[in-house]
Order: sequence, then C-alpha cells, then structure tokens
Amino acid sequence: MKLFCRQFGSGPPMVILHGLFGISDNWVSVARTLGEQYTVYVPDLRNHGQSPHSPVFDFAVLENDLLELTEEYSLENIVLMGHSLGGKTAMYFALHHPKAITKLIIVDISLRKARINMEHQMLIDAMLRVDFSRVVSRSDVEHQLKATVHSRRLRQFLLKNVYWRNDTMLDWRLNLPAINDNLLNIFEGVGVSGQYTGPALFIRGGRSDYIRDEDLGDLKNKFPGAVVKTIPEAGHWVHADAPGEFLEAVRAFLDQ
Repeated sequence: MKLFCRQFGSGPPMVILHGLFGISDNWVSVARTLGEQYTVYVPDLRNHGQSPHSPVFDFAVLENDLLELTEEYSLENIVLMGHSLGGKTAMYFALHHPKAITKLIIVDISLRKARINMEHQMLIDAMLRVDFSRVVSRSDVEHQLKATVHSRRLRQFLLKNVYWRNDTMLDWRLNLPAINDNLLNIFEGVGVSGQYTGPALFIRGGRSDYIRDEDLGDLKNKFPGAVVKTIPEAGHWVHADAPGEFLEAVRAFLDQ
C-alpha cells in the first residue's frame, strides 16, 4: 500500500511511525528538529490520516507497508522510530529486516500481548457515535465527544482526525470500522522469531505501564543492544508530555 508521507530535512534517512489514532502531523515538530541532521520520513499508517483505507489491519500488513515505503524512497541504513502501534510495527520490521536499520528507537511499547484496553474501545465508540449531520465545526464534534471523553487534551488529539469531506460535511479521516473490527490484532504481542542486535533505545513514560520492569528481560533477548530510558513525568505520549527530555534522549542516542 502506498502511504501518504511527509518529508523533512536532509541527511541519512530516518522514518517515524505514529501510534493508534495518530497522524503524521503529530510528529512534525520532532521531525523538523531531527531534520537538521536527517532526512525524516513520517508516513500516515494505513487507515489513518491521508493514507488509503483497507479492511485488513494487522502487523503483517503494517510491516509490509513500511517495507514498501523503504523501497519507494530507496531507503537503506535507516534510523527507525515508532510510538505505540508504530513502535510494535517497527519491532516487527527490525526483527525481520535487521540489516535495513542502523538504529532503532521504540517509544513506550513492549513486546508483550496487552490486556484489552477498554479506553481504546471507549474512544472508538465515542468517535463512532458522533453525528456529523449535526456538525458545522470542530467545536461541535468536541461537544459531542465531551459526554464520554472527559480529557480536553485527549479530545484535541482525536480532533486532529477531523477533516472536511466536502464543502459542507466534516468527517473522520480514520477508518474507524476497520480499526474497530481489528482492535484485537493491535493488542497482540510481538511473537516472531529473529533478533535485532544493533543499537536500540526504548523510551518509556514514568507514568505509563506500557513498558514494565518485568518486560525488560524479553526485550533484552530480542534486542540485546537495547537501552531503556525512563522519562519520569511523562505518560504514554512521551514526546508530547516531555518534548524537551524526549528530544534530548533521542539526540544523545543518535550521537553515540
């Protein structure tokens, strides 16, 4: 699948993969900063942003989409970074194509199969309930989301997925039915053979439980060169919660 992709800067190639419900636009500020040293490619994953929709949504196709992206832009020796869903996709890719990567950065996600996260299902249900026939602005969408999504910051994150489908109608860019139908696939663990022995940085939020201490043994088995960096005051969206510390950790790792 040909993904929509933003490109920044110049230098060796870097690819950044966003998480579930995210879009490439979420990473623009990070990409511009890292673009001082790298050519940074930030795609929208399938069923997200401006990339095509498909009823098939699992890590096999997400990994293959990334492979097609590297072939489309003739990328070799890439730095690969992924957050959450994008982080799992990056791990799959690294384990299957270790020679394609010079350095790996995984943001707040582990190898393990996750318990069903009811918050994700709640967010999907809330988005599916939005009645766009009663909407004339993004603030109207936010008003409808308020009933179940109480965090304004989370509502603002979701609202980045709203776009003008035509001159008079707003809609979700996300392929919500496909994401809803395949949600269990996204919670699967990274249970594939292979090993990535190159440099790897796992960044976790101190207020998040997506990478637990008990996960570190399995991470080290699959990624023996892994270093784990904890940013104490950050939650799951580490790059948004603590952008300065996040970029400092990334740059220190890249400069090694």
